[in-house]
Amino acid sequence: MKLVIRVENLGKKFILGERETVAPTLREAFKNSLRNTAQRFASRNGNRRPTVWALNDVSFEVRQGEVVGIVGQNGAGKSTLLRILARITRPTTGSADLYGRTGTLLGVGTGFHPDLTGRENIYLNGAILGMNRNEIRRKFDEIVAFAQVENFLDTPAKRYSSGMYLRLGFAIAAHLEPDILLLDEVLTIADAAFQQRCLQKMKDASTEGTTVLFVSHNLNSVRKLCDRAFHIHAGQLHDQGKPDGVIANYLRTVTGQSNGSH
Repeated sequence: MKLVIRVENLGKKFILGERETVAPTLREAFKNSLRNTAQRFASRNGNRRPTVWALNDVSFEVRQGEVVGIVGQNGAGKSTLLRILARITRPTTGSADLYGRTGTLLGVGTGFHPDLTGRENIYLNGAILGMNRNEIRRKFDEIVAFAQVENFLDTPAKRYSSGMYLRLGFAIAAHLEPDILLLDEVLTIADAAFQQRCLQKMKDASTEGTTVLFVSHNLNSVRKLCDRAFHIHAGQLHDQGKPDGVIANYLRTVTGQSNGSH
């Protein structure tokens, strides 16, 4: 199978207390200029702001049709990795190359315009993925049926519940024929029946050639669904391989840390 994701020596450093902005306003640009001047002055006087490496020297490859589960404790760097792959966050070092159309669901409401209706958001997301109206229209009824939002299609998304956001967001990401599907730990807020439907859809998509990367604390789902698993620990790719082995090592790591804290 062809290579669809290549990550090489990837690193992401955050300055604590600083928030990334995209396309700042004129006022923000002015404030940032003043802040940067102040920071340069402070650094010359030895008052550097603390930094943390959320990811450090991460490398891996993923091939077409693979399903890869990403496990690790909170704060390990899992979500940062997906945000870099989704082009939401820029890496500090290294590179992440994706070859194909990418569908993402990295948080409830991500990718939705709150003032647009559900119908309009479906077409918006399809256009962002590079699909034309006919392609989106062909998938439209399938998306709506999966999300079970027929009665709210013409309601602005800002009036949706978190569950409706999740159902429609997953349906859009999974049904608009992405080559790569990136999913963060968002399915936990869904009911058990919808979680099972999502897992089955991910499995079906992989058999049709879609590559799936998903972060999950549900280790049974990772065991059942995945071809491989990654264990991210303290910003590094601590382990990778068959899910059973990676999960066993992960649990030993967690147990060892717990015992060491007493």
